[in-house]
Amino acid sequence: MRTLDRRDAKLLGLESVSERTLRRMAAEQREHGVMGLADGRWTAPRRGHKSITPQVAEAIHAVHAESLHRSRLSMKTKERMIHQYVREKFGPAVTVPHYTTLAGVWKEWFGPQGARQRYVRSAALETGKASVTITRPGQVVVLDTTPLPVKVLDDVFSAPISVDLTLALDAHTHSLVAFRLTPVSDSSVEVAMLLRDVLLPLPMRPGWGPEMEWPYPGVPAALVAEFAGHPVAGRPFFAPETVTSDHGSVYKNHHLVRVARTLGVDLLPARMMRPSDKAACERAFAGIQSLLLELLLGYRGVDVADRGVDPEGDAVWTVQEMEHLLATWTVKVWQNRRLDQYAPAWDPGGRHSPNTLFAAAAARDGICLEIPKPDLYYELLPTHFVNITSRRGVKIGGLWYGAHAQVLHPYRGRASGRSGKHRGKWAIGRDPRDCREVFFEDPADGQWHALRWNGLPAAEDVPAFSDARVREVLRQAAHTGLIPQDDRELLPVLLDLVAARTPVDAWPSQMSRAERTERARELARARSAQRDRPTACPPPAPAGDVAEVSQQVNKAVREDRRRRREAAVTRRPEPPPLLGDVLRGQHLFLLPGEDDSADGTVPSGGSS
Repeated sequence: MRTLDRRDAKLLGLESVSERTLRRMAAEQREHGVMGLADGRWTAPRRGHKSITPQVAEAIHAVHAESLHRSRLSMKTKERMIHQYVREKFGPAVTVPHYTTLAGVWKEWFGPQGARQRYVRSAALETGKASVTITRPGQVVVLDTTPLPVKVLDDVFSAPISVDLTLALDAHTHSLVAFRLTPVSDSSVEVAMLLRDVLLPLPMRPGWGPEMEWPYPGVPAALVAEFAGHPVAGRPFFAPETVTSDHGSVYKNHHLVRVARTLGVDLLPARMMRPSDKAACERAFAGIQSLLLELLLGYRGVDVADRGVDPEGDAVWTVQEMEHLLATWTVKVWQNRRLDQYAPAWDPGGRHSPNTLFAAAAARDGICLEIPKPDLYYELLPTHFVNITSRRGVKIGGLWYGAHAQVLHPYRGRASGRSGKHRGKWAIGRDPRDCREVFFEDPADGQWHALRWNGLPAAEDVPAFSDARVREVLRQAAHTGLIPQDDRELLPVLLDLVAARTPVDAWPSQMSRAERTERARELARARSAQRDRPTACPPPAPAGDVAEVSQQVNKAVREDRRRRREAAVTRRPEPPPLLGDVLRGQHLFLLPGEDDSADGTVPSGGSS
């Protein structure tokens, strides 16, 4: 072929034939015989079906457009609709072909139509042909959430619950750069903390060996540990440039938009009904399931038809144990697993893993060791713009905070220098997972300070409660007609609602399954908020189990009763009189005193 004259090769249609084309033609010849060697560019186009007249073709296209908006229809129903369209539009004189011909034409024009109806609708939308070429780590990070197909035990009542797994996957190296396990459902603050985890190096955990430490060349592990302040595990960390997610409510809200603006991240949502836009993350979910989750007790399958006899009874992993297992498996197995179908274009036949791809990118472009400051936690929290009152502090979500906070004294009753929509108001950050405290940044020195809820007893801890519990407390208070003058009056209502008192109805065995799940979720979210919070501003430790919850609440109840008694009694009560004094003052026959009179006589009414 190389010695063939160029003009002759062009006449024969062989001017652009390469070794790859010959291999393809050989495969086609083995599968289809001599006809497999025919070049479609030289064959005559199909002449269609003579029985498909312009009127019938119009009816077929009209029925196809209508079937996209309806639920899934069978081909028999589509045939009847074609007959109906032809009869009403063109009259009975137009002949409609047989069902077999219509089914064949439908398959030729629109495909087999075997996909789900919503995917067929989305595939029919015109979304353009733009594509993104990913060339470096952090250029595109894909986020997605799916229910974990393993039943786990909550850390409070040891009851089987369902949790959601949220992943952050680097699209270039296919590294699992962050993940979160959230009971029942996640929220925007947890997604914000997930993005923060992408920027932070993963610290080594107890039981992790030296094979799981920082393995990437170019930057010594000691240098990375010095920057981070702790030994770093072998998981990439970087500042993401673009984040791709679906259109879930936790990914499309004002809070996450502000978080992306704070981190300097571009939000690039996937197209509606196009899971292929984040196919790498979907495939990662399937890989985690087949490589790890299917081996665990409590695995419940992909749907009800594949479920075991009793996956809830088989559950043995707690939420914390499952989180530690996933972290260990990610660093030890996933990051070193060979990527067959995701090999790089510059070495398609090489053996590459997420770690080797990140090491190659680091050797080519370098590594940016920009570790964010601990105060980033407060900057990513949902922000409330409020006024600072002179007596009660700030009101957020129906509760008052910081009545006795010293840091608020210079700003009480004053307007801030903020302009625009929130003119004159002060920015307060609140973690909705734990509403016992809110956080205020002092403009004088830029330091963050915790403002305790006014209803918390002094020097006492109260079990953690979320914003959902706050709404329930306020609803219950309004239902009972309670108009509190002080937030301390809401504390008994809160303690009743957290199911931590000692009556029979509040025993864990007497609580409903939904109540136990809600309480376990609340404590798990508070525990997650405590781990995310920097050590410079430690919160009260959330309750861990039923005994600890009861002890904390009993202490809170006793403190509340003591405070009420002190408020009701303004002065120290006088001790009661002696029994003898009472008898002398009330009895008809008075008893003599301890000593006789001075003249030695016995007082009247007495006895000798």
